[in-house]
Amino acid sequence: MKLRLFPQENAGLELLSRMARQLVLGVGTMSAILGATTEEYDRLAEELHQHEAASTDLHFALLTSMRTSFINPLPREDLYSLSRLLNEAIEKLDGAAELIALYRLSKLSQRAADQLEVINRQAELTAVAMQRLDSMDELEEYWIEILRLARRAERTHRSWCAELLRDHKPLVYARHRDVANQLVDVTKDIRRVATQVGSILVKES
Repeated sequence: MKLRLFPQENAGLELLSRMARQLVLGVGTMSAILGATTEEYDRLAEELHQHEAASTDLHFALLTSMRTSFINPLPREDLYSLSRLLNEAIEKLDGAAELIALYRLSKLSQRAADQLEVINRQAELTAVAMQRLDSMDELEEYWIEILRLARRAERTHRSWCAELLRDHKPLVYARHRDVANQLVDVTKDIRRVATQVGSILVKES
């Protein structure tokens, strides 16, 4: 653990962790959508939208905290980048839910559940990692695991799209592909969070 000469405020790290928790909650709602009837889609999509709105509120709260805190746990540009990427991740998850509701898609592939499993694990690990940024403990393991999960998500995405192309007509393929793209983009944004953490580790070493 690194010793620091000056006190610091950890509110920013707590806000980042809470943003990752909103993503975990959003995954729970998305899982409910996958098992719901089409009549329930609008209500559940609105529920996920509320998680996205809560994440945005936390993002703005972090910006306020950075402006008003004399000492921040990390450089402001790092805090901002992490917050922005977390918020973009849940925005894309929210977009996937909205597409399912708009298209009234039913019987989504098992690949959707596979992607959600990856996103959930990424978000849980990220929520813990954000609180460890003040000490840098075990963050290299976090970085490596997120990258491993992201590669798994990419493989799942390729298999999903190949199956869609094989099994569906062009219009149905396009609609399901939109959802698949949104979900894999969530995993990419969390990978960018981990890459930012890796950059911080390098700078702090």
